[in-house]
Amino acid sequence: MLRAQPGGKALVRVGPRGPLGGPLVLGVVGVRGRWVKVTAEALPNGHFAWAEFGRDVAVHPIQWELRASLSRRLLYVLRDDRIVRTMRVGIGAPSSPTPVGSFAVAEKLTGPFGPALGPRILVLTARQPRLPPGWNTSVTYYIAIHSGSGRGSAVSAGCLHATEADVRYLMRTVPLGAAVQILR
Repeated sequence: MLRAQPGGKALVRVGPRGPLGGPLVLGVVGVRGRWVKVTAEALPNGHFAWAEFGRDVAVHPIQWELRASLSRRLLYVLRDDRIVRTMRVGIGAPSSPTPVGSFAVAEKLTGPFGPALGPRILVLTARQPRLPPGWNTSVTYYIAIHSGSGRGSAVSAGCLHATEADVRYLMRTVPLGAAVQILR
Protein backbone atom coordinates (compact mmCIF):
# COMPACT_ATOMS: atom_id res chain seq x y z
CA MET A 1 0.00 0.00 0.00
CA LEU A 2 1.34 3.43 -0.95
CA ARG A 3 0.23 6.27 1.31
CA ALA A 4 0.08 10.06 1.11
CA GLN A 5 2.21 10.39 4.26
CA PRO A 6 3.59 8.04 6.92
CA GLY A 7 0.56 6.28 8.41
CA GLY A 8 -1.73 8.44 6.27
CA LYS A 9 -4.43 7.98 3.66
CA ALA A 10 -3.97 5.15 1.18
CA LEU A 11 -3.21 6.42 -2.33
CA VAL A 12 -2.85 3.23 -4.33
CA ARG A 13 -2.56 -0.49 -3.73
CA VAL A 14 0.31 -2.05 -5.65
CA GLY A 15 0.78 -5.71 -6.41
CA PRO A 16 3.87 -7.84 -6.75
CA ARG A 17 4.25 -7.07 -10.49
CA GLY A 18 4.94 -3.81 -12.29
CA PRO A 19 2.62 -2.63 -15.06
CA LEU A 20 4.80 -4.21 -17.76
CA GLY A 21 5.02 -7.58 -16.02
CA GLY A 22 8.33 -7.36 -14.17
CA PRO A 23 8.68 -7.48 -10.40
CA LEU A 24 7.36 -4.38 -8.66
CA VAL A 25 10.25 -2.03 -7.87
CA LEU A 26 10.00 1.22 -5.95
CA GLY A 27 12.78 3.80 -5.87
CA VAL A 28 13.49 5.08 -2.35
CA VAL A 29 14.00 8.85 -2.21
CA GLY A 30 13.69 9.43 1.54
CA VAL A 31 13.34 7.78 4.95
CA ARG A 32 11.39 8.82 8.04
CA GLY A 33 11.65 6.29 10.86
CA ARG A 34 10.17 3.01 9.61
CA TRP A 35 8.63 4.73 6.55
CA VAL A 36 10.25 5.11 3.14
CA LYS A 37 9.34 7.80 0.59
CA VAL A 38 9.18 6.20 -2.85
CA THR A 39 8.76 6.83 -6.55
CA ALA A 40 6.80 4.21 -8.46
CA GLU A 41 5.31 3.54 -11.90
CA ALA A 42 1.85 3.80 -10.26
CA LEU A 43 2.45 7.47 -9.42
CA PRO A 44 2.48 10.49 -11.76
CA ASN A 45 5.81 12.24 -12.42
CA GLY A 46 6.91 14.38 -9.50
CA HIS A 47 4.66 12.57 -7.01
CA PHE A 48 5.92 10.41 -4.20
CA ALA A 49 4.25 8.13 -1.69
CA TRP A 50 5.13 6.44 1.57
CA ALA A 51 5.39 2.73 2.35
CA GLU A 52 6.06 1.07 5.68
CA PHE A 53 9.39 -0.73 5.83
CA GLY A 54 9.01 -4.39 6.73
CA ARG A 55 5.25 -4.43 6.25
CA ASP A 56 4.72 -2.98 2.78
CA VAL A 57 8.26 -3.14 1.37
CA ALA A 58 11.70 -4.63 1.79
CA VAL A 59 14.62 -2.26 1.22
CA HIS A 60 17.85 -3.25 -0.48
CA PRO A 61 20.69 -0.71 -0.55
CA ILE A 62 21.84 0.15 -4.07
CA GLN A 63 25.20 1.72 -4.81
CA TRP A 64 24.37 2.63 -8.42
CA GLU A 65 22.68 5.77 -9.76
CA LEU A 66 21.98 7.21 -13.21
CA ARG A 67 22.05 10.95 -13.79
CA ALA A 68 20.92 12.39 -17.13
CA SER A 69 21.76 15.92 -18.23
CA LEU A 70 19.28 16.90 -20.92
CA SER A 71 21.19 20.09 -21.81
CA ARG A 72 24.43 18.14 -22.30
CA ARG A 73 22.63 15.06 -23.70
CA LEU A 74 24.72 12.84 -21.48
CA LEU A 75 23.89 9.96 -19.14
CA TYR A 76 26.26 9.46 -16.23
CA VAL A 77 26.55 6.10 -14.47
CA LEU A 78 27.59 6.52 -10.84
CA ARG A 79 28.67 4.00 -8.26
CA ASP A 80 29.07 5.24 -4.69
CA ASP A 81 28.67 8.83 -6.00
CA ARG A 82 31.59 8.46 -8.46
CA ILE A 83 31.11 8.62 -12.23
CA VAL A 84 32.19 5.30 -13.74
CA ARG A 85 30.86 5.80 -17.27
CA THR A 86 29.45 8.59 -19.42
CA MET A 87 27.18 7.97 -22.42
CA ARG A 88 25.94 10.28 -25.16
CA VAL A 89 22.14 9.97 -25.41
CA GLY A 90 19.28 11.19 -27.52
CA ILE A 91 16.51 12.94 -25.61
CA GLY A 92 12.87 13.86 -26.15
CA ALA A 93 11.91 16.14 -29.01
CA PRO A 94 10.48 19.56 -28.09
CA SER A 95 6.95 18.27 -28.73
CA SER A 96 7.45 15.24 -26.43
CA PRO A 97 10.24 16.22 -24.02
CA THR A 98 11.96 13.92 -21.56
CA PRO A 99 10.46 14.72 -18.13
CA VAL A 100 12.81 15.95 -15.40
CA GLY A 101 12.77 14.73 -11.82
CA SER A 102 13.66 11.86 -9.51
CA PHE A 103 12.81 8.39 -10.77
CA ALA A 104 14.11 4.82 -10.55
CA VAL A 105 14.87 1.87 -12.81
CA ALA A 106 11.59 -0.05 -12.56
CA GLU A 107 11.88 -2.90 -15.06
CA LYS A 108 14.42 -4.47 -17.42
CA LEU A 109 12.92 -6.06 -20.50
CA THR A 110 14.44 -8.08 -23.32
CA GLY A 111 12.63 -8.98 -26.43
CA PRO A 112 12.65 -8.19 -29.89
CA PHE A 113 10.93 -4.83 -29.76
CA GLY A 114 11.78 -3.68 -33.27
CA PRO A 115 14.38 -1.33 -34.70
CA ALA A 116 13.03 1.78 -32.97
CA LEU A 117 13.62 0.31 -29.49
CA GLY A 118 16.26 -2.38 -29.86
CA PRO A 119 16.34 -5.69 -28.00
CA ARG A 120 16.76 -4.34 -24.44
CA ILE A 121 14.85 -1.69 -22.49
CA LEU A 122 15.35 -0.21 -19.03
CA VAL A 123 11.92 1.12 -18.05
CA LEU A 124 11.90 4.02 -15.59
CA THR A 125 9.20 5.10 -13.15
CA ALA A 126 8.84 8.25 -15.31
CA ARG A 127 5.76 8.70 -17.49
CA GLN A 128 5.50 10.63 -20.75
CA PRO A 129 2.92 13.36 -20.08
CA ARG A 130 3.17 14.96 -23.56
CA LEU A 131 2.53 12.27 -26.13
CA PRO A 132 3.52 12.71 -29.76
CA PRO A 133 0.60 13.40 -32.14
CA GLY A 134 -1.38 10.28 -33.01
CA TRP A 135 -0.40 8.25 -29.93
CA ASN A 136 -3.19 6.52 -27.99
CA THR A 137 -4.00 8.82 -25.05
CA SER A 138 -5.71 6.02 -23.09
CA VAL A 139 -2.38 4.18 -22.67
CA THR A 140 0.27 5.07 -20.07
CA TYR A 141 3.64 5.42 -21.77
CA TYR A 142 6.74 5.10 -19.60
CA ILE A 143 10.09 6.72 -20.24
CA ALA A 144 12.85 4.20 -20.88
CA ILE A 145 16.48 3.92 -21.82
CA HIS A 146 16.93 1.92 -25.01
CA SER A 147 18.91 1.89 -28.21
CA GLY A 148 17.81 4.00 -31.11
CA SER A 149 18.85 6.76 -33.43
CA GLY A 150 19.54 10.35 -32.61
CA ARG A 151 22.22 10.16 -29.92
CA GLY A 152 23.17 13.72 -29.07
CA SER A 153 19.90 15.03 -30.55
CA ALA A 154 16.40 15.87 -29.31
CA VAL A 155 14.43 13.42 -31.47
CA SER A 156 12.78 10.79 -29.26
CA ALA A 157 9.27 10.52 -27.84
CA GLY A 158 10.78 11.23 -24.41
CA CYS A 159 13.02 8.21 -23.96
CA LEU A 160 16.79 8.30 -23.67
CA HIS A 161 18.47 6.68 -26.70
CA ALA A 162 21.90 5.10 -26.20
CA THR A 163 24.05 2.74 -28.23
CA GLU A 164 23.18 -0.95 -28.03
CA ALA A 165 26.55 -1.55 -26.31
CA ASP A 166 25.71 1.07 -23.67
CA VAL A 167 22.24 -0.44 -23.10
CA ARG A 168 23.81 -3.92 -22.67
CA TYR A 169 26.19 -2.43 -20.10
CA LEU A 170 23.30 -0.80 -18.20
CA MET A 171 21.28 -4.04 -18.23
CA ARG A 172 24.24 -5.95 -16.74
CA THR A 173 25.40 -3.33 -14.28
CA VAL A 174 22.59 -1.14 -12.98
CA PRO A 175 20.16 -2.95 -10.66
CA LEU A 176 16.42 -2.54 -10.48
CA GLY A 177 15.54 0.25 -8.08
CA ALA A 178 18.62 2.33 -8.92
CA ALA A 179 17.93 6.05 -8.60
CA VAL A 180 17.58 8.02 -11.84
CA GLN A 181 17.91 11.81 -11.76
CA ILE A 182 16.89 13.58 -14.97
CA LEU A 183 18.07 17.17 -14.93
CA ARG A 184 17.66 20.01 -17.41
